[in-house]
Amino acid sequence: MPVNCAAIASELIESELFGHVKGAFTGASDSRNGLFYYAHGGTLFLDEISELPLAMQTRLLRVLEERKLRPVGSEREVPVDVRIIAACNRDLAAEVQAGRFRQDLYYRLAVVDIALPPLRARAEDIPDLMRHFMQQLAVQLGVAPLPLSHEVVSRLQAYAWPGNVRELRNFVERSMILGSFVTDAFAGAAPALPPPAGELELSLAAVERRHIERVTAACDGNKTEAARRLGVSRKTLERKFAEWVEERQARAEPGGEAAAPTGLERRA
Repeated sequence: MPVNCAAIASELIESELFGHVKGAFTGASDSRNGLFYYAHGGTLFLDEISELPLAMQTRLLRVLEERKLRPVGSEREVPVDVRIIAACNRDLAAEVQAGRFRQDLYYRLAVVDIALPPLRARAEDIPDLMRHFMQQLAVQLGVAPLPLSHEVVSRLQAYAWPGNVRELRNFVERSMILGSFVTDAFAGAAPALPPPAGELELSLAAVERRHIERVTAACDGNKTEAARRLGVSRKTLERKFAEWVEERQARAEPGGEAAAPTGLERRA
């Protein structure tokens, strides 16, 4: 039984997993069994488990430990025998350190931990994945698989695939609809070149500042969006920009005019 934890509202996830009895909450006109009930004797796949609210993580841990669950609004516990497979697109260990995921639940789930590298790190899998997708899509689209040439594979293996396997599947489907592999968009794909010699002499602080300014510029000065892309809080970003303004003013000559604010600072 698969369930996407990110696709269910936080106030409904407990009922979806454990079920509820009639009258347990507003709108509960009938009793309902949860996904644990239907997965009894089998496997429950919890996709995007990092999206579970902390309160729900506590309840899930108890079910895993006790092998019993209590439907919402019920006074009795129901025994369950379920194998759990959990998946996440984040580093759960880092989520634990950040306080967004319970440490005890993490160690309860991490019996066998499989880290799946991004597609760009396993480019040798691309030909096999493409053949697999073509076999699936040939039946769905009613067309024959396309022949794979060395040139096509080479171009695709040099591409970074930011959308990972989903992007590759979409490319295969588009190609089968069009009747050929259109790789013009990947023609310029090549391994990243080393930075210019001048950039190698920059300090870590200068590299950090240049990267933050570029990301903020790409967001049209929207610091909230820039902070999201950089993985920091807006407050941290505001502090960085304030420090840089102070540094520039401190370097200004006495009696002279301070350097004009940049476009990014004016937008702030």
